[in-house]
Amino acid sequence: MSGIGQEWADFHSYVERRDVIFYYVGYFSQSIIAAMADAVKLRVEQTGAIAQTRRKLFSSFIEMAQNIVHYSADSYQKEGQGETSMRHGAVFISHTDDRYYLHCANPVNAEIAERLRTKLAHLRSLTIDEIKSAYKETLRSETPPDSKGAGLGLLTMARDASAPLDFEFSAPDADGSSMFYLRATI
Repeated sequence: MSGIGQEWADFHSYVERRDVIFYYVGYFSQSIIAAMADAVKLRVEQTGAIAQTRRKLFSSFIEMAQNIVHYSADSYQKEGQGETSMRHGAVFISHTDDRYYLHCANPVNAEIAERLRTKLAHLRSLTIDEIKSAYKETLRSETPPDSKGAGLGLLTMARDASAPLDFEFSAPDADGSSMFYLRATI
């Protein structure tokens, strides 16, 4: 086998060696997230994860996908529509040594990158009890004006993770945007 067939076989072999149970790169919309959520539920059930782990994985997956929809700097807008239809990013879930790893990546503009960096650095400094307390406090407070949600996404992931959230930003491109990488361990 050579050419595109070999490329596909090589990719498939790589995915199996890395225990990747779900992978998607492309444009995200609410309807695409709903379809992916069904696939993620099924794949995680097939791995034999207990109910609590499945809930945490699913919740964190949804939060990562929503962050791409709300904050990715790479967007697609249908002609004639005033609002962005879809935003580009990637997610994948892997499973090794009884742990699940949720990864996402998407470009963000400099302002969003700085806000994310500040929030994530703060979250990494908190204990699990402090994260849970902050989560409850955020539930009771009003939505911040600069947030597209209730401000719970990163707190939800940090609360459900078994290790601090890992994150990284690439060096800014010519347009000032950076790739944002996030990993949650469940």
